[in-house]
Amino acid sequence: MADILGLDALLGQMMTALGLAMVAGNGFAMWKHARGEGPEGAKGAYRPGRVRFLLGVGLVISIWGLAGILT
Repeated sequence: MADILGLDALLGQMMTALGLAMVAGNGFAMWKHARGEGPEGAKGAYRPGRVRFLLGVGLVISIWGLAGILT
């Protein structure tokens, strides 16, 4: 059943998309903070350690997903 539906490839594509979304979102947050801008109406401080950690996690997930697709 998994071969018919192509679930192995779908899982790799979903992991890649999730990882790239994490990289894009956290990269955008770093870029906005570097420009001195912040989200309107949001409370809380910018946490660079958290942003870098989540950027790294997203990069690992996206590489893992790409490796799953290519193998």
